Amino acid sequence: MSDTVNRVISQVLLEKSLKDFYCKNDTCKGWETNVINQPMTVKSLITNGAERIAAGLGVGDAVTDREVASKIDHTLLKPEATPDEIKQLCEEARQYHFASVCVNPSYVSLCSSLLKSTGVKVCTVIGFPLGSTTSEVKRTEAMQAIENGAQELDMVINVGRLKAGEHNYVFNDIQQIVLTAKPHRILVKVILETSLLTDEEKIKACLICKEAGADFVKTSTGFSKGGATVGDIALMKLIVGSTVGVKASGGIRSREDAEAMIKHGANRIGASASVKIVRGEKSAGGSY
Repeated sequence: MSDTVNRVISQVLLEKSLKDFYCKNDTCKGWETNVINQPMTVKSLITNGAERIAAGLGVGDAVTDREVASKIDHTLLKPEATPDEIKQLCEEARQYHFASVCVNPSYVSLCSSLLKSTGVKVCTVIGFPLGSTTSEVKRTEAMQAIENGAQELDMVINVGRLKAGEHNYVFNDIQQIVLTAKPHRILVKVILETSLLTDEEKIKACLICKEAGADFVKTSTGFSKGGATVGDIALMKLIVGSTVGVKASGGIRSREDAEAMIKHGANRIGASASVKIVRGEKSAGGSY
């Protein structure tokens, strides 16, 4: 890893105003008045690749059903998922024009055959849900998924290594998947598992992902102690800028949840309650 990540991490964390960033009742404070108005923060973010500072994410026009659907990865990752349930998932994705289906690797081939020529992509998970397998295993898993028809890969970082400050390890772990995917034009989304991280660690993770060439940063697996929050989405978007997408996942069960995430900077939503979200219905289901 080049010195760029460490340099940017140091510069961003020197800006004490980032510590004032918080969200409550779907309203985020701190970054409009305390962060974006700090010249050094803006300078460091722009200099190191943020093409646009997202300073107006908390407001916006209402999002249409089709727009919401087009941002959803229709997800079924529970271990007891059956082939029939996966077939239903694909049919719903085709019917509602979701961005993709997100399934465990063993179902990639099935989904690829069912969704051929529909415009719905096949997404699968790598190193899921703990992120603690070796980089070699993750790379092999990614290669096999691509061969089986996956068009998007959601990989889990090694959270323990990040928390230990082993930034080079985390960078190389992510880049192994990016280098495997890029020749095939496959999107790579990196799951941070934000509920296990401090704000400082979230910032570091986002910067490492961006430097490693990831296409998206993603909040959660849905299998840990917490899911997406609007605060995490806004913070992640602030750090990665417009060149990297942000995916909100974990605990998104209603149209209101999805719209809040989108308005605060989410480009993609990972949810199992996708149909109910588009229909505006409430769901009491789990994270996925």
